Amino acid sequence: MAAAKWSETAMLVIGMQKEFVDPATSSLALLAGEAILPAVAEAVAVARERGIFVVWVVREHEPSGRDVELFRRHFYSSGKGPAVKGSRGAELADGLAIEAGEYKLVKTRFSSFFATPLDSVLKASGIKNLVVVGVQTPNCIRQTVFDAVALDYEKVTVITDATAAAKPEIHSSNIRDMKNVGVETPTLEEWRR
Repeated sequence: MAAAKWSETAMLVIGMQKEFVDPATSSLALLAGEAILPAVAEAVAVARERGIFVVWVVREHEPSGRDVELFRRHFYSSGKGPAVKGSRGAELADGLAIEAGEYKLVKTRFSSFFATPLDSVLKASGIKNLVVVGVQTPNCIRQTVFDAVALDYEKVTVITDATAAAKPEIHSSNIRDMKNVGVETPTLEEWRR
């Protein structure tokens, strides 16, 4: 039964790019994002051991910024902005790599489901349950999780110490909100048992 459970589960690794978690690359990087890198890497390793389908969710934008949210377009006025396709900031953080059989999803909005094929890819793969790690809790994590709940994924789990926000209180408030709609919120140690 355990093998069947994991075969119907996908892990979404969201936003673990140098732009967002590596302060040496970008002033936009979260120190908390850098701090969770080991937990994210460990969660991915556990997912791979269990045969969980791993989906790497990244932002990659055009230099003009025409594909980014309106409120962020000013960052691209010089033709250079956060997570531009092919830039160092768009690369996965050091220590993380996509392996054969895993899926890379490029998104241009907070939710991993908005204007992407994610729901179709997951359902075509027989996925009913999601485990979410990455950054940022109040933006990409929260919107993806709320969309997953709205799309009727049977079990949605957010690993609390493998996700992060700019401030601990923002993280914990958003975790509480997700828990209140039925999302499971274990630590990595609790999830790996």
